[in-house]
Amino acid sequence: MSDLELLNVEIRPHRSLSDRGLIILISVITAINCVTAAVFLSMGATLVPIFLALDVVAVAVAFAVSFASARRIERVVVTETRVRLLQETPRRRVLVWEGPTAFTRLTSEIEDDRIVELRLTVSGRNALVGRALGPKAREELRRRLEAALEQARRPQALAW
Repeated sequence: MSDLELLNVEIRPHRSLSDRGLIILISVITAINCVTAAVFLSMGATLVPIFLALDVVAVAVAFAVSFASARRIERVVVTETRVRLLQETPRRRVLVWEGPTAFTRLTSEIEDDRIVELRLTVSGRNALVGRALGPKAREELRRRLEAALEQARRPQALAW
């Protein structure tokens, strides 16, 4: 018997800086720091360029970490019998949370008429879902998850 997939949602973090924008930004920071280093070298401050180079390296590392986290995908899969929460990277796929559809509950924490947290819960185990989404997208995810869970709980007609 096959397990019909009712919902398969991929949640990606939003990043407004493209790869090309990152290269331009690092180039501008490097150019500004090179000019600043030249000024300080002409005044006899020989240690300042070292710290300016460390500044460029720190900014590049921070953006590299940010871009790496942007490649992490959260996937919610609802089937007739199971609810799964997966974390995917380009290299691997990890099952974070799983529960039976019939007993899984979706709870939300609301502040100022906005959903700030969605949580899948079953038997005392829970998992946050949609952390990378904004309030409107989180509301849409809540609506779609509730509809899929409701559809899975409905008695299915027997196919003879």
